[in-house]
Amino acid sequence: MLYRHVRNYSMLALLILMVTQVNAEEMPVAKGHVARAVFTTRIVNREPVDRVLVLKSPATEAYFFTDLRNLQGHTVTHRWEYQGRTVSNVPFVVGGDRWRVYSKKVFPVDSFGEWSVTVFDDNGWPLYVELFHYEPTDAEVGLTSSE
Repeated sequence: MLYRHVRNYSMLALLILMVTQVNAEEMPVAKGHVARAVFTTRIVNREPVDRVLVLKSPATEAYFFTDLRNLQGHTVTHRWEYQGRTVSNVPFVVGGDRWRVYSKKVFPVDSFGEWSVTVFDDNGWPLYVELFHYEPTDAEVGLTSSE
């Protein structure tokens, strides 16, 4: 009786393993990761000068800085999204075990709201996501609400 239960559980485990087996080419890069990532208003000597969570007009641009680890030889992409829509993809070929990259976005007029960048590895696996809000000044809010 015990043998039959063990055999049934073994068969079930084997079936689960077969169903969940993933092609090795689709697996995320082992040990590769994002050590740091921030939105910033400027980059100096390949480092961010500040951290932006809310950006207010009249600022019209922001940078997304990423410190990558153990991704040498892979391509990593910054996917910029506005209100959930992809607006640009910026690929980088990683040239070392520690590699710092950044991308820049100039905001179109009236593109206020939620912005995000997702960092993808070369297999399309998301490694990191960060978001911030781009907001009008108080004067701009008054102008748009009175029109």
